[in-house]
Amino acid sequence: MHNNGLYRNCYNNRLYYENMNNTRESALDIKDYGEEPFTINIEEITKQNKNYRATLWTGKHLQVALMNIKVGDSIGLEMHPDTDQFIRIEQGIGLVQMGDSKDNLSFEKRVGEDFAVLVPAGKWHNITNIGNVPIKLYTIYAPPEHPKGTIEPTKEDAIH
Repeated sequence: MHNNGLYRNCYNNRLYYENMNNTRESALDIKDYGEEPFTINIEEITKQNKNYRATLWTGKHLQVALMNIKVGDSIGLEMHPDTDQFIRIEQGIGLVQMGDSKDNLSFEKRVGEDFAVLVPAGKWHNITNIGNVPIKLYTIYAPPEHPKGTIEPTKEDAIH
C-alpha cells in the first residue's frame, strides 16, 4: 500500500513509513498534526490509538480526534450545541443513543466496524461499548470541539 510514495509497515505497535528501498523513514506519533496539509491511513492510526481521546488534526473549521472506548464503558452522554459530528467505527460493537434531551434518547441503533454515525448539533448522544474488545473510532467535529493537541489517556482525564 502506498502513502505519499512510501510503503506503510507496522513495527512494535507504531506506524512506520518505508521508502521503496525499505529504509525506515519515520514513526507517526499520535499527536495533533493540524493546520498543515497531512495524509494518514486513518484506519491504522485509529486502531493504534490507546488514548481515550487524542486530537489528530485541528484546523480552523474542523477537527479529527481518535477515541478508544473500553469494554463496558461509553463516550458519556453529551451534547454539542454548535458542532456537528461524524463518527466512524473501525473496531468494536456499540450501542448509539441520541435524542432531543438527555431524558429522551429516542434514537437507538447497534453499530460496528465500518459504521458511520452522524450527530447533528444540539442532539444529546452517547455510544456504549457492548462488545468484547475496545471500540476504536475517529470522529470529525465541525467546528473543532477540543483544544488543539488534546490528549486524554483515560476517560477520567477527559472529565477533569
